[in-house]
Amino acid sequence: MDCVFCKIADGEIPSDVIYEDQKVIAFNDLDPQAPIHFLVIPKKHIESLAKLDEEDKDIVSHIFMVIKKITENLNVAEDGYRIVNNTGEDGGQTVKHMHFHVLAKRSLQWPPG
Repeated sequence: MDCVFCKIADGEIPSDVIYEDQKVIAFNDLDPQAPIHFLVIPKKHIESLAKLDEEDKDIVSHIFMVIKKITENLNVAEDGYRIVNNTGEDGGQTVKHMHFHVLAKRSLQWPPG
């Protein structure tokens, strides 16, 4: 498989890891769109949320608990942050491995105006 996120999870491609456990890895985005911008991915290859199946359903809740832990450690939990998941081509997904962007410390107008 030629998946860049699988290679990051396997340690084949270096990344700025900020959290790792048996199920997920979190690392800073190479092209940050906010002062704090990291990704959280499952170590197991799951193409997208649309491809999530029953045996993998708990990974999403685990990812959100990891995001909570990381944002608390970075002292941004109280001020707020954005979680973004792009699913499929029409949803803007460019890497076919489910991932969640977390962005903080930037005033964001939502919805975009």
